[in-house]
Amino acid sequence: MITFPEGFLWGAATASYQVEGSPLADGAGPSVWHQFAHTPGTTEGGDTGDRACDHYRRYPEDLALMRRMSLGAYRFSIAWPRILPAGTGAINRAGLDFYSRLVDGLLEAGIVPFATLFHWDLPAALQERGGWANRESADWFAEYARTVFQALGDRVRHWITFNEPFIVVHEGHVLGEHAPGHRNVYEAAKAAHHILLGHARAVEILHQEIKKGEIGITVILSPMQAASDAEEDRHAARLAEAYQNRLFLDPLFFGTYPEELDEVFGDAWPEAFRTEAAGLAAPVDFVGVNYYSRVTAAANPGVFPSFREEAAKTEGRDRTQMGWEIYPEGLYEVLQWVNRRYGGPKLYVTESGAAFADPPPAGGRVADPERKAFLRDHFLQAHRAIREGADVGGYFVWSLLDNFEWALGYSRRFGLIHVDYGTQVRTIKDSGLWFAEMIGKNGFEERA
Repeated sequence: MITFPEGFLWGAATASYQVEGSPLADGAGPSVWHQFAHTPGTTEGGDTGDRACDHYRRYPEDLALMRRMSLGAYRFSIAWPRILPAGTGAINRAGLDFYSRLVDGLLEAGIVPFATLFHWDLPAALQERGGWANRESADWFAEYARTVFQALGDRVRHWITFNEPFIVVHEGHVLGEHAPGHRNVYEAAKAAHHILLGHARAVEILHQEIKKGEIGITVILSPMQAASDAEEDRHAARLAEAYQNRLFLDPLFFGTYPEELDEVFGDAWPEAFRTEAAGLAAPVDFVGVNYYSRVTAAANPGVFPSFREEAAKTEGRDRTQMGWEIYPEGLYEVLQWVNRRYGGPKLYVTESGAAFADPPPAGGRVADPERKAFLRDHFLQAHRAIREGADVGGYFVWSLLDNFEWALGYSRRFGLIHVDYGTQVRTIKDSGLWFAEMIGKNGFEERA
């Protein structure tokens, strides 16, 4: 029997724009993702988050499903434009009240709330003022964080400042495939630094003003594999690791940026950022790790960045519907990498999951054996990391519900719960039922 430590938190995760729907309801302002999704050609099928899973209105039903699945914790994100429609200034009480009701419902159900302050939906009004490329964005985020802490901090004890800031920087400001859809390396560099400034401010506010609970950041980590044994590809892998894995962690723990960023960003990376890095070492209480697969890096001279990242395609390995190699060992590798490199911080697996071509519900069930096997194999690797000394306090499956998968619209399903987007009928998948049974035992039978 594989068992986890007493008090280990088993949960599932969602993000506001992906599940809530009603993005402009009750006084909320538009986000960059609302604008981006409504721009022709940006999302598959022209899909938007206008309805999504209708969680904004159906959250009591979803709370009942969480309880049925025996979840110990629920990781959700707060939509900044619901709280401050203009990004700063006047507070929209209706927005705060929604999250207050959600938190109260979770606590009544015995489910621990994990709140993420920013999961990519920056208020559009702030993007018009320069977004994360504007240094004032750190102050905007601090004001927003303080507002939410003051409203919910008496009940929420676990906070995440940013979810996957690397994706915001790379997908949103380098590739232009996510909101705000920009392709500007100078903006990307500024966004990275200003996000970290905002993170440090929020950590300080919680520790000094609220003085309750724990706060951390969630980063997406991938083992980096060189595309070949050629020195240029090995060098590319080192650059890719600095850019994706270390950019948002080295400053928090060491007060320095990776030296490789000078080469990655070139003259877009000002020396002033290095000077200010010492002030970013605000003590986090934990690191959230999102893991999906490993990455292959190859040299790509003459463009930014000077390496090309691709999903690994190892022969004999299955892949998810996203095209990502199924590599459970990578979760163990990144957990141990953080554990060793950063001195054994407390960790949570804040996202781990897979999209598969699930069949439609039949007879009240959805058979998804691939997802069950995926989760089981990844849980084994988390257990292995714990057994070898990593301080992992919980595991959140991505995701609770099938949802709006960003630029891919509704074409990919990650959920433990199937959602019929036309009727909004929910059906717990077989993987979700197995997960509930596993939570009850805090483990599962080891394979023969």
